[in-house]
Amino acid sequence: MPRGRYSLHDPHDHTPLGEEHFHCAPGPSGWRYVSQLTSPSGDFTGSVDLAVDELGRPIRMELHASDWQVRGAAIDGVTWVRTDPTGEHATEGNVQAHAFTGTSPAFLIATARMLRLTPESPSKRVRLVRFTAPVLAPLTLDQSWSLLKSETHATDNGPLPVDEYQVSDLDTGEQHTVHIAGDVVLAAPGIELEDLETPPSAFP
Repeated sequence: MPRGRYSLHDPHDHTPLGEEHFHCAPGPSGWRYVSQLTSPSGDFTGSVDLAVDELGRPIRMELHASDWQVRGAAIDGVTWVRTDPTGEHATEGNVQAHAFTGTSPAFLIATARMLRLTPESPSKRVRLVRFTAPVLAPLTLDQSWSLLKSETHATDNGPLPVDEYQVSDLDTGEQHTVHIAGDVVLAAPGIELEDLETPPSAFP
Protein backbone atom coordinates (compact mmCIF):
# COMPACT_ATOMS: atom_id res chain seq x y z
CA MET A 1 0.00 0.00 0.00
CA PRO A 2 1.82 3.14 -1.18
CA ARG A 3 1.77 5.92 1.39
CA GLY A 4 3.40 9.29 0.97
CA ARG A 5 3.16 13.01 0.37
CA TYR A 6 2.80 15.26 -2.65
CA SER A 7 3.54 18.97 -2.66
CA LEU A 8 1.09 21.05 -4.69
CA HIS A 9 1.83 24.38 -6.34
CA ASP A 10 0.37 26.68 -8.97
CA PRO A 11 1.63 25.26 -12.29
CA HIS A 12 1.98 28.76 -13.77
CA ASP A 13 3.69 30.88 -11.09
CA HIS A 14 4.76 28.03 -8.73
CA THR A 15 3.02 29.53 -5.70
CA PRO A 16 2.91 26.80 -3.00
CA LEU A 17 -0.66 25.54 -2.47
CA GLY A 18 0.02 22.99 0.25
CA GLU A 19 0.50 19.25 0.55
CA GLU A 20 -1.50 16.09 -0.05
CA HIS A 21 -0.85 13.19 2.34
CA PHE A 22 -2.10 10.00 0.72
CA HIS A 23 -2.36 6.25 0.80
CA CYS A 24 -3.72 4.03 -1.94
CA ALA A 25 -4.03 0.37 -2.82
CA PRO A 26 -5.44 -1.95 -5.47
CA GLY A 27 -8.13 -4.32 -4.25
CA PRO A 28 -10.28 -7.16 -5.57
CA SER A 29 -12.71 -4.75 -7.24
CA GLY A 30 -10.35 -2.00 -8.40
CA TRP A 31 -8.29 0.72 -6.68
CA ARG A 32 -8.84 3.20 -3.86
CA TYR A 33 -7.06 6.45 -2.99
CA VAL A 34 -7.56 8.45 0.22
CA SER A 35 -5.82 11.72 1.09
CA GLN A 36 -5.84 14.71 3.41
CA LEU A 37 -4.93 18.17 2.11
CA THR A 38 -3.13 20.83 4.12
CA SER A 39 -2.29 24.48 3.45
CA PRO A 40 1.33 25.74 3.30
CA SER A 41 0.94 26.60 7.01
CA GLY A 42 -0.18 23.05 7.82
CA ASP A 43 -3.90 23.67 8.33
CA PHE A 44 -6.40 21.05 7.09
CA THR A 45 -8.04 22.24 3.86
CA GLY A 46 -9.83 19.22 2.44
CA SER A 47 -9.82 15.55 1.53
CA VAL A 48 -10.12 13.15 -1.39
CA ASP A 49 -11.64 9.66 -1.36
CA LEU A 50 -11.73 8.00 -4.78
CA ALA A 51 -12.55 4.38 -5.60
CA VAL A 52 -12.50 3.04 -9.15
CA ASP A 53 -13.44 -0.35 -10.53
CA GLU A 54 -11.12 -2.67 -12.42
CA LEU A 55 -11.77 -0.66 -15.63
CA GLY A 56 -10.86 2.63 -13.95
CA ARG A 57 -14.43 3.96 -13.74
CA PRO A 58 -15.32 5.93 -10.59
CA ILE A 59 -17.60 3.85 -8.38
CA ARG A 60 -17.35 6.37 -5.53
CA MET A 61 -15.83 9.83 -5.22
CA GLU A 62 -16.02 12.17 -2.25
CA LEU A 63 -14.26 15.53 -2.18
CA HIS A 64 -14.13 18.11 0.61
CA ALA A 65 -12.74 21.64 0.25
CA SER A 66 -13.42 24.54 2.59
CA ASP A 67 -16.99 23.68 3.62
CA TRP A 68 -17.98 22.34 0.22
CA GLN A 69 -18.55 18.67 -0.52
CA VAL A 70 -19.05 16.68 -3.72
CA ARG A 71 -20.07 13.03 -3.95
CA GLY A 72 -20.22 11.30 -7.30
CA ALA A 73 -20.04 8.08 -9.29
CA ALA A 74 -20.23 6.76 -12.84
CA ILE A 75 -24.01 6.55 -13.32
CA ASP A 76 -25.53 7.44 -16.73
CA GLY A 77 -22.22 9.06 -17.61
CA VAL A 78 -21.12 10.69 -14.36
CA THR A 79 -23.51 11.92 -11.67
CA TRP A 80 -22.77 13.98 -8.57
CA VAL A 81 -24.28 15.91 -5.69
CA ARG A 82 -22.59 19.16 -4.61
CA THR A 83 -23.42 20.58 -1.19
CA ASP A 84 -22.86 24.22 -0.21
CA PRO A 85 -21.37 25.34 3.14
CA THR A 86 -24.80 25.72 4.78
CA GLY A 87 -26.07 22.38 3.51
CA GLU A 88 -29.33 24.00 2.42
CA HIS A 89 -28.78 24.18 -1.33
CA ALA A 90 -27.50 20.81 -2.52
CA THR A 91 -27.42 20.56 -6.32
CA GLU A 92 -27.29 17.48 -8.52
CA GLY A 93 -25.39 17.21 -11.76
CA ASN A 94 -25.10 14.72 -14.59
CA VAL A 95 -22.93 14.82 -17.72
CA GLN A 96 -22.22 12.29 -20.44
CA ALA A 97 -18.56 11.99 -19.50
CA HIS A 98 -16.17 9.16 -18.73
CA ALA A 99 -14.92 10.15 -15.27
CA PHE A 100 -13.99 12.95 -12.87
CA THR A 101 -10.82 14.97 -12.53
CA GLY A 102 -9.33 17.67 -10.30
CA THR A 103 -6.07 18.82 -8.79
CA SER A 104 -5.41 15.59 -6.89
CA PRO A 105 -2.88 13.15 -8.39
CA ALA A 106 -5.52 10.46 -7.81
CA PHE A 107 -7.40 11.59 -10.90
CA LEU A 108 -4.35 11.30 -13.17
CA ILE A 109 -3.79 7.71 -12.05
CA ALA A 110 -7.48 6.84 -12.45
CA THR A 111 -7.64 8.36 -15.95
CA ALA A 112 -4.49 6.56 -17.07
CA ARG A 113 -5.91 3.34 -15.64
CA MET A 114 -9.18 3.83 -17.49
CA LEU A 115 -7.56 4.62 -20.86
CA ARG A 116 -4.98 1.77 -20.68
CA LEU A 117 -2.85 3.20 -23.47
CA THR A 118 -0.35 0.88 -25.16
CA PRO A 119 2.28 1.27 -27.90
CA GLU A 120 -0.31 -0.32 -30.24
CA SER A 121 -3.04 2.10 -29.10
CA PRO A 122 -1.09 5.10 -27.83
CA SER A 123 -3.73 7.90 -27.93
CA LYS A 124 -7.33 8.35 -26.80
CA ARG A 125 -9.76 11.19 -26.15
CA VAL A 126 -11.63 11.44 -22.88
CA ARG A 127 -14.37 13.71 -21.48
CA LEU A 128 -14.03 14.57 -17.80
CA VAL A 129 -15.83 16.65 -15.18
CA ARG A 130 -13.35 18.70 -13.16
CA PHE A 131 -13.80 19.90 -9.57
CA THR A 132 -11.27 22.29 -8.06
CA ALA A 133 -10.98 23.99 -4.69
CA PRO A 134 -12.11 26.14 -3.05
CA VAL A 135 -15.76 25.80 -4.16
CA LEU A 136 -15.67 22.52 -6.16
CA ALA A 137 -17.68 23.92 -9.07
CA PRO A 138 -18.04 21.44 -11.97
CA LEU A 139 -16.41 22.08 -15.34
CA THR A 140 -16.69 19.66 -18.28
CA LEU A 141 -13.57 19.35 -20.42
CA ASP A 142 -12.19 17.20 -23.22
CA GLN A 143 -8.64 15.88 -23.18
CA SER A 144 -6.42 13.81 -25.42
CA TRP A 145 -3.97 11.45 -23.72
CA SER A 146 -0.94 10.04 -25.55
CA LEU A 147 1.54 7.48 -24.26
CA LEU A 148 4.94 8.91 -25.22
CA LYS A 149 7.13 6.14 -23.79
CA SER A 150 7.42 3.46 -21.14
CA GLU A 151 10.76 2.91 -19.42
CA THR A 152 11.95 0.68 -16.61
CA HIS A 153 14.25 2.25 -14.02
CA ALA A 154 16.45 0.35 -11.59
CA THR A 155 15.71 1.12 -7.92
CA ASP A 156 16.68 -0.29 -4.52
CA ASN A 157 13.35 -2.16 -4.53
CA GLY A 158 13.78 -3.65 -7.99
CA PRO A 159 12.78 -2.49 -11.48
CA LEU A 160 10.25 0.37 -11.63
CA PRO A 161 8.20 0.80 -14.84
CA VAL A 162 7.43 4.46 -15.58
CA ASP A 163 4.96 5.68 -18.21
CA GLU A 164 5.24 9.16 -19.71
CA TYR A 165 2.04 10.70 -21.06
CA GLN A 166 1.28 13.88 -22.96
CA VAL A 167 -2.07 15.35 -21.94
CA SER A 168 -3.68 17.92 -24.23
CA ASP A 169 -6.65 20.13 -23.37
CA LEU A 170 -8.73 20.07 -26.54
CA ASP A 171 -10.46 23.37 -25.73
CA THR A 172 -7.35 25.47 -25.07
CA GLY A 173 -4.61 23.52 -26.86
CA GLU A 174 -2.57 23.44 -23.65
CA GLN A 175 -0.25 20.45 -23.34
CA HIS A 176 1.63 19.01 -20.39
CA THR A 177 3.54 15.88 -19.45
CA VAL A 178 2.68 13.40 -16.71
CA HIS A 179 4.97 10.66 -15.36
CA ILE A 180 3.25 7.74 -13.59
CA ALA A 181 4.71 4.63 -11.96
CA GLY A 182 2.01 2.10 -11.02
CA ASP A 183 -0.41 4.01 -8.79
CA VAL A 184 1.90 6.92 -7.96
CA VAL A 185 2.41 10.17 -9.91
CA LEU A 186 6.14 10.90 -10.06
CA ALA A 187 5.74 14.35 -11.65
CA ALA A 188 3.04 16.47 -13.27
CA PRO A 189 2.26 20.19 -13.55
CA GLY A 190 1.65 21.51 -10.04
CA ILE A 191 2.49 18.15 -8.44
CA GLU A 192 5.76 16.88 -6.96
CA LEU A 193 6.18 13.58 -5.14
CA GLU A 194 8.06 14.54 -1.97
CA ASP A 195 7.94 11.35 0.09
CA LEU A 196 7.02 7.72 -0.57
CA GLU A 197 7.20 5.14 2.23
CA THR A 198 6.52 2.05 0.10
CA PRO A 199 6.95 1.31 -3.63
CA PRO A 200 4.06 1.90 -6.04
CA SER A 201 1.57 -0.90 -6.53
CA ALA A 202 1.49 -2.61 -9.91
CA PHE A 203 -1.91 -2.96 -11.56
CA PRO A 204 -2.69 -6.48 -12.79
